[in-house]
Amino acid sequence: MSLPPFRNEPTLELRRSRDREALLGGLRELEPRLPLRVPVLIGGDAGGAEGIESTDPGNPARVVAVAGAAGERDVEQAVRRAAEAARRWGALPAAERAEILIRAAALLRERRLMLAALQVRECAKPWGEADADVCEAIDFLEYYAREAVALERGPELLQVPGERNAMRHVARGVVAVISPWNFPLAIPCGMTAAGLATGNAVVLKPAEQSPGCAGELVRALHEAGVPPDALALLPGLGDAGAALVRHTGVHAIAFTGSGAVGLEIIRAAAETPPGQRHVKRVVAEMGGKNCVIVDSDADLDEAVPAIVRSAFVYAGQKCSACARVLAHEALVDRLLERIEGAVATLRVGQADTFGTDVPPVIEEEAHDRVRRYAELAASEGRVAAGGGDVPDEGWFHAPTLATDLPPDSAVLRDEIFGPLVTVERVPSIDAACDTVEASPFALTGGLFSRSPDTVREVTARLPVGNLYVNRHITGAMVGRQPFGGNRLSGVGAKAGGPDYLLQFTEPRVVTENTMRHGLVVE
Repeated sequence: MSLPPFRNEPTLELRRSRDREALLGGLRELEPRLPLRVPVLIGGDAGGAEGIESTDPGNPARVVAVAGAAGERDVEQAVRRAAEAARRWGALPAAERAEILIRAAALLRERRLMLAALQVRECAKPWGEADADVCEAIDFLEYYAREAVALERGPELLQVPGERNAMRHVARGVVAVISPWNFPLAIPCGMTAAGLATGNAVVLKPAEQSPGCAGELVRALHEAGVPPDALALLPGLGDAGAALVRHTGVHAIAFTGSGAVGLEIIRAAAETPPGQRHVKRVVAEMGGKNCVIVDSDADLDEAVPAIVRSAFVYAGQKCSACARVLAHEALVDRLLERIEGAVATLRVGQADTFGTDVPPVIEEEAHDRVRRYAELAASEGRVAAGGGDVPDEGWFHAPTLATDLPPDSAVLRDEIFGPLVTVERVPSIDAACDTVEASPFALTGGLFSRSPDTVREVTARLPVGNLYVNRHITGAMVGRQPFGGNRLSGVGAKAGGPDYLLQFTEPRVVTENTMRHGLVVE
């Protein structure tokens, strides 16, 4: 099998009326189908199809998908069927599995307008973000297909006379994928594609806020040729995910979500009850409290729009989003004034309106959480921007800029996951690095500086998984910026990078004595 070199799927150019109209066409195609029906799907058999509803965050009365609510019995059945299918699926050459993933990518490409529209409705992703999410899903399929073929060839080992050594990577078995809602197609697609590309069967439990997107992903993969038994869909609540994590037939768990849930998964996966003959591998991406450092010589024309974009696009609901700005005292007042002005120009509105910067947050609970932290910021410090008008309908929260907070404020400590960013005054870059190093999180970080020495110093010190210099800190691209955090932000290799697939395999080495010891006696 010969594939052309990987390249990222190009996003649409939304300044062109033709592309905007195409996306609106996707919305017109989607809306007569709503609400989507997303049943529990095991071995191609549709099970329960009611119990969970996803709604439009900008119009909570609009039901986007009605999904089944998988229980322990469904988990048991899905894992058993997956274990049987894994042997057949894993026995296929990697090139055959790659062909199927490439076909799935082609199907997503054909449906990209409708899939972007679905994200607009189900998760309130603005058009540009929704389109980019579909492109990233396509990237994961294309990239992991190629990586799996390369992985199957095995590494070169040292050979000596009389001995032949070979190393290969074999599928672990059954992979449980537990995915979030904020990248409702790309992240479940990436984790699922990695498991399948390496020959595992996959049981996917998507976030309860986005079953519609997950259902469309599984539909494309099955249509492309993934056997029904090798990929099950279990829409459900937290109890379904917990049962999946505990199941002795699961060999690896790929999770993206909150730190609390991620740590609980790591603890539960470490248990080896009687009958379980393996230790589960956990790949977990668990959020962050991401800092951007602004040096005294920073170009504010560059820093201000990048900070605002990093903090407020998609209402700050990206694990890579900027939450804290650590600004040198020599320019902090000017920076704060400039950010305040930029925040005032942000457009808060419905996700389906082109030009919206800050859409609603995902649900009422998230809205209440952001509101509580904004109130705390106002009582402990100063809100420099925020509290503007927002639409009456939907879970909107105005973009908020806070400052003058005490060092021990929960606003500076906790992951808020919403449109709230803080600015802190620091006396030096060393002090800023000390603050970042003191955090238990280490996902993304940013630096604005014109000094090569400062860039080297900060690069050497910061423990974050992804550091961006003189640019925004969101939007990692598959194959270009492998993505993942350290410390309490995650465990495992980076998604979209060359090491990611190794986590879904176990290495095996064979050493053969090639010396002949006489003739065979008949």
